Amino acid sequence: MITLENDYLKVSIAAKGAELQGLYSKETEIEYLWNADPEYWAKYSPVLFPIVGSLKNDHFNYKGKTYNLPRHGFARDHVFKAAQISKTEAVFTLTQSEETLKVYPFQFELKLIYRLIDRKLSLTYEVINTGKDELLFSIGAHPAFAVPNTPNTSYEDYYLAFNTDEKLTYWKLDNGLVANETESIDLNGHKLNLKHDLFYNDALVFKMLQSSCISLLNTKNDYGLHFHFEDFPFFGIWAATDAPFVCLEPWCGVADGVNHNQELKQKEGIISLAPNKNWERFWEVECF
Repeated sequence: MITLENDYLKVSIAAKGAELQGLYSKETEIEYLWNADPEYWAKYSPVLFPIVGSLKNDHFNYKGKTYNLPRHGFARDHVFKAAQISKTEAVFTLTQSEETLKVYPFQFELKLIYRLIDRKLSLTYEVINTGKDELLFSIGAHPAFAVPNTPNTSYEDYYLAFNTDEKLTYWKLDNGLVANETESIDLNGHKLNLKHDLFYNDALVFKMLQSSCISLLNTKNDYGLHFHFEDFPFFGIWAATDAPFVCLEPWCGVADGVNHNQELKQKEGIISLAPNKNWERFWEVECF
């Protein structure tokens, strides 16, 4: 476990999955991250790589061969090489192995770079194609934030505030795959009130949100967080059934559609990276 700390925040990251496991504000004395209670969901903030969501029948086809991958890929279950750069920065690295090549025939270097910048935690995803052919991948975030996170508040006291969107259109999921059906939610003052039944039919999957910041706030006090993200074409919002958390998930990639032909090159949201090239995205969470 690596700990990063400055005057405002203290965070902990595990080498397994390079997973953020603690996000504590010294100012507010609040732990903002979910505690991974296995009664509901035993993860904190897994990285989704090299796929996001589920594959149709749990496999994809590439160059005439079939490969099996579990939901959200394998990176979250592998131990990364950890390097603490300073008190406020750490880098976690994963590369291909004999094990990964059996299920994903690509050479890669995946880096997760954590930085503390005043009251913000920044996480950068960097993918490098170390092979001789194109690298096909998706990647996404899955951080779970505690709801409620302060005493004398309940789940229904909390809401998500979108900095731009006034209406949300989400794609329904059918056994983990993106269905050909959408529903819309009209936001009252850019606000989505949190209710457990929002997630009884799995995650809300969005394509091309207008917003670049979603805030987790409540009606009882002034504590909360701002979740900043840019250049992620997909976004998921999810919680396990009746669980005391909400996940805010920017994605570059999405689950297979129910009618997908399972060819990796034709997968919605798949990224193609040329040899010796690198790719980056980042998100930030600001606690107050």
